[in-house]
Amino acid sequence: MSTMPRAATSTDKALDAAVAIAHSHLKRFADVYPEDTTIDGVYPLRRAQYGQPEGGNTEWTTGFLPGMLWALGEASGDEALLDGAQAHVPSFVERITGRIDIATHDLGFLYTLSCVTAWRERGDEVARDAALLAADHLMTRFLDSAGIIQAWGDLADPAQRGRTIIDSLMNLPLLYWATETTGDARYRDAAVRHTRALRDNIVRADDTTHHTFHWDPETGEPLRGSTAQGYGDDSCWARGQAWGIYGFTLGYRHTGDETLLELAGRLADYFLAHLPADRVPYWDLMFTDADGQERDSSAAAISVCGLLELAAATGRADYGQAAEEILESLATDYATDGTGPRDCLLLHSVYDKNGGKGVDEGNLWGDYFYAEALLRRTRPEWVSYWHPLEGKESR
Repeated sequence: MSTMPRAATSTDKALDAAVAIAHSHLKRFADVYPEDTTIDGVYPLRRAQYGQPEGGNTEWTTGFLPGMLWALGEASGDEALLDGAQAHVPSFVERITGRIDIATHDLGFLYTLSCVTAWRERGDEVARDAALLAADHLMTRFLDSAGIIQAWGDLADPAQRGRTIIDSLMNLPLLYWATETTGDARYRDAAVRHTRALRDNIVRADDTTHHTFHWDPETGEPLRGSTAQGYGDDSCWARGQAWGIYGFTLGYRHTGDETLLELAGRLADYFLAHLPADRVPYWDLMFTDADGQERDSSAAAISVCGLLELAAATGRADYGQAAEEILESLATDYATDGTGPRDCLLLHSVYDKNGGKGVDEGNLWGDYFYAEALLRRTRPEWVSYWHPLEGKESR
């Protein structure tokens, strides 16, 4: 990876700013959770829902808060941030044991960053047991006929049964970890089948990705692709393409399947070829500077992590250089400086343009993956939270 002086300088300043914001989170969100996205750059408390009070641990994004604290704590050596991340474990234990809003495939996002990391970094056996419970529950969403994990909703919901989404690839490290930890191959086998089903169906012939894909739940026959958050069923949602780059590369990391690595490279090539001059994508890759659409800095942050993972797996310096350029743009023109009222790390993201949700705002996953990108840039030897246990002592 390039070590251009300008990039190193801007990244150092960006890390200082991110750490300052993370310290404000230690005060505001010590044992409560912000909403998925900001309002005018500031996170409100999560609304009361699912029987939980305001600030409760609900929906799919809360794991990104402790994940961000872990990442920035490791990048900076700040023990207060690491302690703050650890302090969120009891909430995630309560969530899985109390079965609070867990009808989702996003248990991987939630529990890899909150509890698997707490066990790997600090040997927290309570966190380990909670993560294994989450992996067990994720397995209940596996549809054997199609070899996929249902993404959203009740398993009996006919609108959702047989449907998965490109994001799901990032939830699979929880299952690989569960097999490594217990020796039970069921988790890994489900993750492998799911990844292959997406490899064979969710990527189009032109190396773009569907956001979602549907299978017949009875026969397992692949049916059709669709979108929920992209511009259209036939367009290429930027964040989905970034999830694909990172997720298929992680699939290779866990299985050694070269077809996944080759596919990730094709997705990366398409993504990079459709970036505007400042290297931060519009929310759908169909858009150009002439269209007047919003950027999605969170897709850019995810892509940095995926491209660095891909560069390490392939030895391709051009992917590392591309990641460097995107991170430099984020740090220079999209990141907050840590001194004002705004408490997101990154501005100018889009959650769901079609639904009018989180448009041109910050969001928790954008902040986490930006923090991970800064950690990767600051500590190239870092052992990823998403990786197999090799390189980390198994307790």
